[in-house]
Formats: sequence, structure tokens, C-alpha cells
Amino acid sequence: MASSSSYASATAAGKSEFRRQKRKPENQDESELLTVPDGWKEPTFSKEDNPRGLLEESSFATLFPKYREAYLKECWPLVQKALNEHHINATLDLIEGSMTVCTTKKTFDPYIIVRARDLIKLLARSVSFEQAVRILQDDAACDIIKIGSLVRNKERFVKRRQRLIGPKGSTLKALELLTNCYIMVQGNTVSAIGPFSGLKEVRKVVLDTMKNIHPIYNIKTLMIKRELAKDSELRSQSWERFLPQFKHKNVNKRKEPKKKTVKKEYTPFPPPQPESQIDKELASGEYFLKANQKKRQKMEAIKVKQAEALSKRQEERNKAFVPPKEKPVVKPKEASTETKIDVASIKEKVKKAKVKKLGALTADELKLKMEADEKKKKRKK
Repeated sequence: MASSSSYASATAAGKSEFRRQKRKPENQDESELLTVPDGWKEPTFSKEDNPRGLLEESSFATLFPKYREAYLKECWPLVQKALNEHHINATLDLIEGSMTVCTTKKTFDPYIIVRARDLIKLLARSVSFEQAVRILQDDAACDIIKIGSLVRNKERFVKRRQRLIGPKGSTLKALELLTNCYIMVQGNTVSAIGPFSGLKEVRKVVLDTMKNIHPIYNIKTLMIKRELAKDSELRSQSWERFLPQFKHKNVNKRKEPKKKTVKKEYTPFPPPQPESQIDKELASGEYFLKANQKKRQKMEAIKVKQAEALSKRQEERNKAFVPPKEKPVVKPKEASTETKIDVASIKEKVKKAKVKKLGALTADELKLKMEADEKKKKRKK
């Protein structure tokens, strides 16, 4: 009995201590608990954390396209060297066109095989070795976004993919600077390497671009978020009031018909019954006429129509013989007596102009030239 009472008192004391310990964090600010301190890094996984190694061997393989064969053959020694540091074996099969990575007995990090798998996947998706080897670091991650099945039309898909790259790669470069990620657009996939927060933004921008939302809108939002993150007071507040709200303008390109049918207002009453031929004849009085009288009326109606048609045809023919309207003749204005033209002076001016154009000499110039020629001949004699 004594032992049971002592055990109960010990458990009660233990519970009270646990409650005290539990109440302590309530005094701390929630924002401090949610935010990661600046400069904090997760400690690296060393051999001391897992001295016994792994129980079983695990391996991953991936295929690569034919155009990557030459590059992979060239850089494969560097890939093997980088993976051997983490005790991972890598093999390149050029016959099958595949790359394989597997663990060894010395491998101590259980997650390094997943990073090695991502490395060979990135190499197969045309990412250079210098960028792909970053995936082996603890603070880096990768995301391979498949965009081939998002757009059915091939031409539209190529246009949207080019929109993501931008003129001379400017849009992609801006996205890389804002997200701190390396982005590679190749074929039907987009490969990205960087921190988790940046990869999340990259995926959103890529998917929105393939949904016909221009990447410039997302880039503008990311720029505003980057400036807001610098302010310590706004970290725990909502940023919706600062972010721009873009409206979607879905323009319907469907061709509208020329003749639009206007719906009539609904009425519970049925439409009036149309008049029959007998009713029309009764109303006009034709019903009571004899057969020969009806025939005469029809013939008269036909003759009237024929006469109208003949008159119209005659009018059209006569149009060709109708003379066009002539413009009114403008009478020349009489020369005023005040301004008299000197005909002699005008003739002299015309003569001078002709002489200048032809390059001929005047009468005085000719006489002088003749005298000069005669003097020269006399001197020679």
C-alpha cells in the first residue's frame, strides 16, 4: 500500500512539472516561433549520425536522348567523381541510352540516392553539369515541370513557351534573379534548381504562362513581395493590400451572325389561326364570282404586271441616250486697262534665255573673237 501511494505522489509531481514546462512557451511571441532566424542553417548530415550505414542497396535509372550522348560521354568522369565523394556508384550505358546510380556499403546518407537520381534526370534534360551538381548540396532542390500536355495546339504551345523565355532570354533572366533559381527550358519540360520557396514561384509562373497569363504580371508581383520581405514589421501581416489585382479579359472571338433573331415575349395564349384561302376570297368577294369572271380578273392582273415591267425596261434602255450634264462655261475675265503687257521686253528676255541655254555667243562677243583671231594669224606670218 505504501509503495502504491508513493508511486501516485511521484506521478502527480511529474504531471505538475510537465504542465509548468508546457506553459513556458505561451509567453513567447507567435511571430518569433514562426520565423526562421537570419543566418540559421541546418547542420549537415555526417557519418556520425548514421555510423552503421544502410541495410540494402537501392538504385535509380533514367534514359537520355541521342543528342545528349556526346556531352554525357565528355563530362561523365566529373559526374563519377562528384558522386564518389558521397559513396554513390554511377554507370553510363551508351548502348541502351541510360544512366544508373546506386548506393554502396559505405553510403551513410539515406537521402543522397534521391539527390543522385535528380542529378541524372537534370543531365538528361539538357542541364549543364556545373548547374546540375548543385543538387547534391543540402540547401538546393530541383523541380522538372512537364508542359507538353498543357496546350493541345502545337503552334500555340511554341508561342507560349517562347513568351516564357522572352526576347533574348530577358524574361527568364528576370525570373531567375527574383527566385534565386536556375531555369532551363528544353522541349516539353522546364527544369529548375534552387531553394524550395523559389521553386514554388517558378512552378506557378510556368503553369500560368501555359494558361495564357503573361509572365510579366507574376514578375511584377514577385518584385513587390521582394521589397515587402525586407520590412520586418510587415512579415507577420497580410500583403494582399500591396499586391496588384489584374483583371482577366477573356475576349470572345466567336463570329456573330448577320441576321440576329430577336426572341418574342412569352405569352400564355396561342397565336391567332391564319386565314385560309376561302376566308381571303370571302373577304375580297372573289368567292361569289363565276369561273370566267375570275379568269378575266387574273388576265387583267397579269397584263398590268407586264405593262409595269415593260415600262421599267424601257426606262433603263433610255438611260443610255440621256446626255450627261455639262459643266457651266466660265467666261474669261477681261484684261484690265491698268496693267498693260510690254510684248517687246518679253521677247528680248526669251531670246536671252535661249542663248544662255544653247551656249551661243552674242553679236558683240562674235566680233571681238573674230578680231582676236585675225591678230593671231598676222603675228604667225
